[in-house]
Amino acid sequence: MTWHMPTSVDEALRLRADNPDATVVAGGTFVGVLTRQRLLDSEDWISLQHTRELTALNDAGDLSVGAMVTHRRMELDPAMISGWPGLAAAFAVVASPRVRNVATVGGVLADADYASDPPAMFVAARAVAEIASVRGVRREPVEDLITGHYATSLAEDELITRVVVPRPTGKAVYRKLRTRSQEDRPAVAVAVARRGEEVRVVVGAVSDRPQYFPDVCASWQPVEASAREIADEYAARISYIDDSRGSAAYRRHVVGAEVRRALMGVST
Repeated sequence: MTWHMPTSVDEALRLRADNPDATVVAGGTFVGVLTRQRLLDSEDWISLQHTRELTALNDAGDLSVGAMVTHRRMELDPAMISGWPGLAAAFAVVASPRVRNVATVGGVLADADYASDPPAMFVAARAVAEIASVRGVRREPVEDLITGHYATSLAEDELITRVVVPRPTGKAVYRKLRTRSQEDRPAVAVAVARRGEEVRVVVGAVSDRPQYFPDVCASWQPVEASAREIADEYAARISYIDDSRGSAAYRRHVVGAEVRRALMGVST
């Protein structure tokens, strides 16, 4: 078993290019679960723990978040609480403080686990991932980065280096339903972000990736009748999963109620 410990982004990208089968470790929370369950067995590992460039958080203008910024920092940083409170709220309800202290922004997006909290709010907030390789840098909206359960658009030699989130111009709401414990992952997650007279409604944890329907959101008006109409359309349109947190029928019922509540939360 070989562990690589790059100290710069350039070194990490070279290692990634030279070792396409290596497993990249950010915070290690998800990789740790897979390893303990014997679902992941790798001979080569690339740890980003010493790549300090990836720990930067800059709120001058739009929010720029390095891939190694922890969930806990996203929850507690004064810049997050004052400038991006909806995003901070989504990170604040992830698992437990012990997990949030090590789990990272880049890791949660690269894992593409359907039952994670942050991706839905990132999509609602119009976040864009910066993706790098030895071939160059590209940018991709988070809604396009996540292509399915445990699936992304990342090539074998690419790493997420940062996420850019526009400064909000309106309210954002994150609602999470747990069915088993306070530290559980969501059975249903609803993120709504308002920008002027437009909203994005994104539903997570109910399908293989965050669900966002721009055509449905385009009809939004800041009144309850509109909130109910959009909630009903989302509930009907999503292709739901069944898992230990809830059945498809249960999720459909909850989505209708939670989308309506979230929309009313940004309507005033």
